[in-house]
Amino acid sequence: MGNRGQKRPESVEELPADKRACSSLEFRPSSSSNSPGQTHTNSPNLAPESQDGGHDGGEMDTSSSASGSVRSEEAEKDSAYGSCDSDDLADGELRFNRDILRDFQRRRSSGDQAKFKKILVTLTEADEVDVSGVLAALTELCEVLSFCTESSLSSLTVDSLAPVLVKHAKHESNPDIMLLAIRAITYLCDVFPRSSGLLSRHGVVPALCERLMAIEYLDVAEQCLQALEKISRDQPLACLQSGAIMAVLNYIDFFSTTVQRVALSTVVNICKKLPSECTAPFMLAVPSLCNLLQYEDRQLVENVAICLIKIVERVRTYPEMLNELCKHGLIQQATHLIDLNSRTTLSQPIYTGLIGSLVKLASGSVVAVRTLFELNISSILKDILSTYDLSHGIPSVNMVDGHCNQVCEVLKLLNALLPTSARDQDVQMVLDKESFLANQPDLLQKFGNDILPILMQVVSSGANLYVCYGCLSIINKLVYFSKSDNLLELLNNTNISSFLAGVFTRKEHHVLIIALQIVETLLQKLSDTFSNSFIKEGVFFAVDALLTPEKCSQLKFPVLSGTHFSIDSNQRHAAKEVFRCLCYAFDNDQFSSASEMENCKLEKDSVHNLAKHIRTKYLTTELLNSEKGLTDILQKLRTFSAALTDLVDMSLHDDTSAQHEEKYYCMLHQIITILNGKEPISTFEFIESGIVKSLVNYLSNGLYMREKVGSQGVSSHYDNVEKRFEVFGGLLLSLSEPLSEDLPLSVLIQKLQHALSSVENFPVILSHASKQRNSFATVPNGRCVSHPCLKVRFTKEEVETSLYDYSEDVLTVDPFSSLDAIEGFLWRKVSIKRTEPTNSVFQASHDMKGPIFQGPLDAGSQGKSPDLMESESMSSEFPEVQEDKDSSQSTPESASNLREMTPGEATSSGETQTVSAEQEQHVSSEAGVKMKTQCPESCSGEDASVKLLFYLEGQQLNRELTMYQAIIQQQIEAEHEIIPSGKLWGQVHTLTYRAAVEPKQTHPQECLQNSPVSAKVGTHLQQAPFFSNIFVPELVAELDKSGPTYDILFLLKSLEGMNKFKFHLMSRERTKAFAEGRIDNLDNLKVAVPVIPENEFVNSKLTEKLEQQMRDPLAVSIGGMPLWCNQLMALYPFLFGFEARCKYFRLAAFGPLQAQPHSSFHNTSGAPSDRRHNAGSLPRKKFLVCRDRILDSAAQMMNLHACQKVVLEVEYNEEVGTGLGPTLEFYTLVCHEFQKTGLGMWREDYTSSTSCKSLQAGSGMVVSPSGLFPRPWSSTLSTSNGIEFSDVTKQFVLLGQVVAKALQDGRVLDLPFSKAFYKLAILGQELSVYDIQSFDPELGRVLLEFQALIDRKRYLETVCGEKSTFDVDMCFRNTKIEDLYLDFTLPGYPEYVLTSGSDHKMVTMTNLEEYVSLLVDTTINAGISRQVEAFRSGFNQVFPIKHLQIFTEEELEKLLCGERDSWACNGLLDHIKFDHGYTASSPPIINLLEIVQEFDHEQRRAFLQFVTGAPRLPPGGLASLNPKLTIVRKHCSKWADADLPSVMTCANYLKLPPYSSKERMKEKLLYAITEGQGSFHLS
Repeated sequence: MGNRGQKRPESVEELPADKRACSSLEFRPSSSSNSPGQTHTNSPNLAPESQDGGHDGGEMDTSSSASGSVRSEEAEKDSAYGSCDSDDLADGELRFNRDILRDFQRRRSSGDQAKFKKILVTLTEADEVDVSGVLAALTELCEVLSFCTESSLSSLTVDSLAPVLVKHAKHESNPDIMLLAIRAITYLCDVFPRSSGLLSRHGVVPALCERLMAIEYLDVAEQCLQALEKISRDQPLACLQSGAIMAVLNYIDFFSTTVQRVALSTVVNICKKLPSECTAPFMLAVPSLCNLLQYEDRQLVENVAICLIKIVERVRTYPEMLNELCKHGLIQQATHLIDLNSRTTLSQPIYTGLIGSLVKLASGSVVAVRTLFELNISSILKDILSTYDLSHGIPSVNMVDGHCNQVCEVLKLLNALLPTSARDQDVQMVLDKESFLANQPDLLQKFGNDILPILMQVVSSGANLYVCYGCLSIINKLVYFSKSDNLLELLNNTNISSFLAGVFTRKEHHVLIIALQIVETLLQKLSDTFSNSFIKEGVFFAVDALLTPEKCSQLKFPVLSGTHFSIDSNQRHAAKEVFRCLCYAFDNDQFSSASEMENCKLEKDSVHNLAKHIRTKYLTTELLNSEKGLTDILQKLRTFSAALTDLVDMSLHDDTSAQHEEKYYCMLHQIITILNGKEPISTFEFIESGIVKSLVNYLSNGLYMREKVGSQGVSSHYDNVEKRFEVFGGLLLSLSEPLSEDLPLSVLIQKLQHALSSVENFPVILSHASKQRNSFATVPNGRCVSHPCLKVRFTKEEVETSLYDYSEDVLTVDPFSSLDAIEGFLWRKVSIKRTEPTNSVFQASHDMKGPIFQGPLDAGSQGKSPDLMESESMSSEFPEVQEDKDSSQSTPESASNLREMTPGEATSSGETQTVSAEQEQHVSSEAGVKMKTQCPESCSGEDASVKLLFYLEGQQLNRELTMYQAIIQQQIEAEHEIIPSGKLWGQVHTLTYRAAVEPKQTHPQECLQNSPVSAKVGTHLQQAPFFSNIFVPELVAELDKSGPTYDILFLLKSLEGMNKFKFHLMSRERTKAFAEGRIDNLDNLKVAVPVIPENEFVNSKLTEKLEQQMRDPLAVSIGGMPLWCNQLMALYPFLFGFEARCKYFRLAAFGPLQAQPHSSFHNTSGAPSDRRHNAGSLPRKKFLVCRDRILDSAAQMMNLHACQKVVLEVEYNEEVGTGLGPTLEFYTLVCHEFQKTGLGMWREDYTSSTSCKSLQAGSGMVVSPSGLFPRPWSSTLSTSNGIEFSDVTKQFVLLGQVVAKALQDGRVLDLPFSKAFYKLAILGQELSVYDIQSFDPELGRVLLEFQALIDRKRYLETVCGEKSTFDVDMCFRNTKIEDLYLDFTLPGYPEYVLTSGSDHKMVTMTNLEEYVSLLVDTTINAGISRQVEAFRSGFNQVFPIKHLQIFTEEELEKLLCGERDSWACNGLLDHIKFDHGYTASSPPIINLLEIVQEFDHEQRRAFLQFVTGAPRLPPGGLASLNPKLTIVRKHCSKWADADLPSVMTCANYLKLPPYSSKERMKEKLLYAITEGQGSFHLS
């Protein structure tokens, strides 16, 4: 077969300019070769076959060269620091070589100067007749200039050469003289950049322009363009004044694309430095430039766009010139380019710059506004806002050509298209816009229909303050300028009232004043329409709360109390660093100085005054009355809420709770009927009714929000809680109305999501750091970090007497280090008990029990001992736990050297140390934010060893937080403005410490009694395990516990658990019905489970906030984000989208080096980025494996590298392929080896169909249609069928290592685990009898039927008494249990005896319950616990498995194994690239796509493995394959039908011969993918 695994060579077009070949016109190496104007003759589309000779080592070669460069840099630095014994000799040789080189350059320069003098004399004295002499002199001059250096020339020499060269450039008769003279000018500018000015003084630019205006010789014209491009870099004004723009554009169509690029580079150079006085020369070029925007060459179009962007920028204050630009078609062309359906794809800065140009045109020209409206610009901008990742819409100090990012520019354009209410600047412009819109109401109506819904969506999705303000400004203008009838139609399909109610939860006065203006306008124009709506949605209550704070406390809906506002706590992002005031954020019509922007345009009491005006004019006294102002449905919901709460309280205080069950059912049914009814319920009504708190109180049986719940308390209420979940779940999972499409559960989830989006106020804290810088952190580890450090002074508390004072110096502290790590550093400095410094350090390191020093956070920490440094050294510290064994800091010597360096030396000590610090960094921060939900603080092993307490500004710091989080959290709680970035890192923070009180020793039994759920309850949880984590005493620390957010989160968590375990709950209800005799047939135990997608629980607003937070430059670990991110992710991961959780997981588990890269521009696939390249910045290691000993090779690989943070790549023995393709195939082969029948690892399905069983048995694979689940092994057996159990556990350890390493490196696995295995082994959740059906349907069904018989027996004994006879009722499908002849052995495994007793040989109705209990325990617990523990231990050697607990079973399968089948037929063309002879319409391509669509499941797997190396696609399917699947034409030496297709797996590159027919192609393709597996060779 072909060279599977060979990397596709990069095309020439993708290389930087200085790596490309030069053309004959520019054969000498240019000092400015990065210019986009260079000409290149090499074809950018070289056939890949010509470069197939190398093996697949593209990625490995790159890594090797990179690492080699690092080593060479280190060697140079070592030499500089004198670390080698032969340094003196090496320095002497270096100085000797430099002297030789300097002497050579001196002699060469003097020789070149002599040549220049000789050439100058020849050219000066030659007459017009001596043509040959002139040609010879010019040729020699070009040769000398080609190889000389700048030192060979002087200003005097150039000044002498310039007039002579200009003279010959004007030669009228001989084109060779002209060509050589102009070439010499080009080279002269290249060698001696200052020569451009000297040449300009002698008239070179007019001479060149003259040649271009009347082209006689094409090669001369091309050389003129080359020379002008060089000169324009330093002399743009001279070029402009000489008419160079029109000269280079005049005949541009006659040149090749490469020469056209040179010409446009000249124009770009000129336009970048247009003079301040506005003259017309550049305006003459606008028609030509607008015409060039229609060309197909991307680089050409981008250069033209830059020119026009600069021209618009220059004339923005001249309306007549802006109108002239519009007349030349600039707006039409720019609008076409920014359309997402445009064929030309621009880079993001150019794309954003074009939108910015439209902003300037619309701000200063009514003609531009009219044109844009007529071109339906609103539809284009709507598409941009709909598809662009809104989390990028953050104002940044990193501007590109003076423009903000794309979303901001879109909002500016929308704002500029509508008139402004300001009359202080250009009154006529505003009047003209108003007149135009008044005369064209249909255009404004269309504009509003396109833009209004998307703007509301942007604001509601959690956009930052800047974007929110921009959107509201546009909505305000739309409402203000629309006529009443049009406005009513515009708002007909939007819930503007609910939207405004959500806006009023913001705490920024600029946002509030616009919201109030919108409310006032709507009431002025459509008072009758919106009065009731504003009551229903709570808008009037929000306005009233701005004036009467005392009413605010009576409302459950979050509204502002009073008008004393700080910066928006919902978006705390130091906006002042970007814009002094939001008043100027979208001010397109004026230029405001920095001093003016400091002054806010709003008056001090403007919000209060406008709110008072609205209340006085539009709100009557009745509306403000708390009872009369409520809607009927709100009062009805309040009544039911109060009744439900009273009933729960009543049942808690008496023992007649069973009597209330019927009342509960009727009341819940009525509540659900109302919630699911035809009458709409607003978010305000839903929250204000208190129905959420009542439902939560009912479900928890009053346990919710209790501080401490003992085991007896939980167990006594547990039966009631379980019954209530069953009853409530039964109501929610059944259709209340026959014609209703949505289940009541879906409706309730939607209402809760809307309520959560309205009430949550979690802050987004963005640093806006323009550039990350390396710094040295003395505390806690004395190391280089890639982010700024905090300056901290540690001060002893005044009353503290048992500790030393350590406040002399200001120390740099890693902001993401935990308080435990800081304590570890400080304790050795301040502890009085130490007498011997060295020993105290050693003792302290062993005494520490904090999270940073305990637990299997990383296997790399095993076996490491702290360095014994002098305790008085400020930079001494324990080594970080998580550390790469191969890193340079792993040795004591290197660690010692690092600690002895000064901060400056450490900062520049090389890349290796910085990378290692980043790899270690996230562990301490992760430990710092670890959730403590299992036991109270008194039981925690961490808190038992606390030695120091820390205080910041008098408040004790939470040890769960990092230092950065503690500072930010304190500001949030104090409702202060967030410290601007510069001040946060610049000021000195004073941290006070004192000794912690020795905690009282708590016995484990006490801890168990204080736990939320006792062991006794845990045993009962075999029925519904999700109850074990429902009752968490502490939820999210940042929330006001009296607010509705707590209730909403708890109810959502309950509903999510109910949805996840709906099969359990429905089966329990059905079993109970069978026990009570309401069902007689066991076949009726089967339940049809309704499907509620998990994504219904995703909150888009919170997901957007988390995405913004993770994109912040300081998000180098989860410790760099607000605490709510960590807490919500730990307790409520279902609130966040899958892609966001993937990014968070990689950040938490692997740190910033392996975090997902940012999405590409205009990437709208919505799928996670391909995981194959997310570890690109980690070192790579190549490993040689043998195909005939795959598992042995895998074991050797993991023994060596499982604990190391390196990306593993595979090379097969005696094969040339290496890289991504062979590595993916290796993981696939390992997965297949683990599924072999002879390993004793997995249980098999003996009830499978004969055909399926024979098919898999023939390949030696385990037959398990429902997924792999561990085979039970008895603790009394060490051998079974010749298989040693010790070997089985070793295989599970290896399996855990392989799975974890594949996930870390981003490799796709082919392991069909069962859902139960994911749930038990990875998520760490308990299994129950209901989970057995997921991996063994037949056994699970029978066990549930046995359980139903047991429940019926127990029920009849309770009702009729134990001595009653009920043999007829106790038959299993008309057969007595005794007649089944079951014994106490495990079905399918007769050697596994369930009990050692002699009385239980056969199963009877008497011991059936014991049999089922033992069978269930053996299947999902006792028989597999050792295998599961071995898997987890192997996994934890790579990274902690707990990081995966934020995913569901289905998501884990996607994460590990990719997509099962993502071959959407209509999407194949969108995700496949055709090149080198093929297009989407080529007959062979059409045939191939038809063949692929005809493939069955196994053939598609084989095809994928043939092309990519893995039989499954990555998460996201074909759209996420990276590199993109590329199909090219394979050029065959003879007959195409005789050749086979070949691939390069590293590039997903299929080389397909042009077969004569579809049948022949299918035959050859199937032959290649079946017979061509198993080797990587050259084509």
